[in-house]
Amino acid sequence: MKCYLCKLEGKDTDAVASCIVCGMGVCMNHVVREEVDQWEGGYPFPATKLKKTIPRMLCMPCYNALQEGKK
Repeated sequence: MKCYLCKLEGKDTDAVASCIVCGMGVCMNHVVREEVDQWEGGYPFPATKLKKTIPRMLCMPCYNALQEGKK
């Protein structure tokens, strides 16, 4: 798989991860490793926040969109 964002810039770079949100292949320059809270829930509630976070790989556009949503 190739990095989609590099391809848009006219480069041919191998991807090292797929974005967990959109599935885009991204290289080391375009990937963001984010520690995300993990929630465990029963039906219908309550949900509990687990003690450990889980690493997630995001592309830059999805990372930026998620950061905008936190404001």
